[in-house]
Amino acid sequence: MGLSSVSESWKGEKIASPFEGSLTTVEIRGRRSHWVSLIVVSCLLGVGVMALAGYLGVRYLNDPFRTLPSFPVAKYLDDYKELAGSKYKAELRVEADLGWKDQGGRLMLFSIQDDPRPFAVLLPPAVAHGIDFTKGQSYMTELEVKEGELIYADLCRKD
Repeated sequence: MGLSSVSESWKGEKIASPFEGSLTTVEIRGRRSHWVSLIVVSCLLGVGVMALAGYLGVRYLNDPFRTLPSFPVAKYLDDYKELAGSKYKAELRVEADLGWKDQGGRLMLFSIQDDPRPFAVLLPPAVAHGIDFTKGQSYMTELEVKEGELIYADLCRKD
């Protein structure tokens, strides 16, 4: 008996499904919506990380103190002439306020963490204006040693 004779023998007979007449519902889970949510959240996290990296990069590159060498206090106190004309960065701690002149600026005594010996720094009016110096506070500064052994602060910001 070949396939054609078997298929001919079934002709005319009705085959009934065991599920005929029953109502069923099929729940289709939204797998696609999970993928879309995952992609959206991943994109938002990526944008957030890139924005943070960009902000930190710009902040680092715009830091005026990043390329300056640290101020060598011991070398300055031994012989200031070797440092004349050079610019340095230093985190200074306020020791005392020595006075203010309208034309000259504010003369302050500072020290640094590595060397507690105080030294005088002149803050020109443009730099000292609007800053309230209190003993013990720390400031990041750009220093320049000029003729006459005097140290000038070209920039000053509260840390």
